[in-house]
Amino acid sequence: MPQPPRRKTAKRRLGLAAKLALLPVGLAGGWIAYSRLAIDHRKPLPPALPGTREVIETEAGSVSFYASTEGEGVPLLLIHSINAAANAYEVRPLYLHYAGRRPVYAIDLPGFGFSERSDRLYTPRLMSDAIRALAAEIRRRHGTLPIDAFALSLSAEYLARTALERPQDYRSLGLISPTGFDARLSGEGPAQSTKGSGIARAIVSVPLWGRPLFDLLVSRPSMRFFLEKTWGSRDIDEGLFEYDQLSAHQPGAEHAPFSFLSGHLFPDDISRIYPRLALPVWAVHRQRGDFVDYRHLDTVADKPNWTIAVLPTGAFPHFERLGEVTRRYDAFLAALR
Repeated sequence: MPQPPRRKTAKRRLGLAAKLALLPVGLAGGWIAYSRLAIDHRKPLPPALPGTREVIETEAGSVSFYASTEGEGVPLLLIHSINAAANAYEVRPLYLHYAGRRPVYAIDLPGFGFSERSDRLYTPRLMSDAIRALAAEIRRRHGTLPIDAFALSLSAEYLARTALERPQDYRSLGLISPTGFDARLSGEGPAQSTKGSGIARAIVSVPLWGRPLFDLLVSRPSMRFFLEKTWGSRDIDEGLFEYDQLSAHQPGAEHAPFSFLSGHLFPDDISRIYPRLALPVWAVHRQRGDFVDYRHLDTVADKPNWTIAVLPTGAFPHFERLGEVTRRYDAFLAALR
């Protein structure tokens, strides 16, 4: 017996609704299969910087670093930022500028570049331990001289913590686009506390979809989008973009970023640390891109040991205005002598 037109229409609608409901599942399954079968997770990774590349064993695991030691004077340690594809290429302009003028070192923080990328919880403590170990190694090689250290973005918080715990290791600190002075990332929580969520990290790191999710995050369109937000402009550094692509397609590349995305790499006590620094500090922040909220900078702005500069750039002013950054930084260092 033929079905009434209304019943046929209702069935067609139900069938269409069921297909639409399964569409996201199919797309997700397709992307998981594509990630596992078609994406190369072992791309050749050349050195990010010239000079020698070495590895030391630390409490934070195997830590890789670059060194250019032809110059003389106070050693300089450069520390890259934290993001989904972070690595030492982020400090390349500063490294190339100072190489040959003074001893220069650049670290790959744990979970990034050529450093250990094991499946573990990455925390500010882990990052600070790596910085502390390399600072000690640099001092050992250069007659125990206190060093200058430069850190980008979130890593400024790790350097500040390390310098507060081991002030004898440092002559001065340089901070580029330091985090922790805004409404969202500042914090006066208990010592060593973070903004991390164990549930969030557990969800993103499930083996079935963890690596495919990361592959989506570091796809070329996604990575370009986030770099443009960092720059506050479409005129990003293409060399950094291409190297980030290689660095993000390595075994274990997802582990540290998952701790970053779930908040475990964001200290919740940084507002107690910055004001306690007694060392000379040179900080520069930008006016374009994300994270331009520096409402709590007044907690240190009037301190005599802090020198603060502002440049009309994105978060990496050393890529856009290297000459101005180094000129101001060198003037700050000259005043220390």
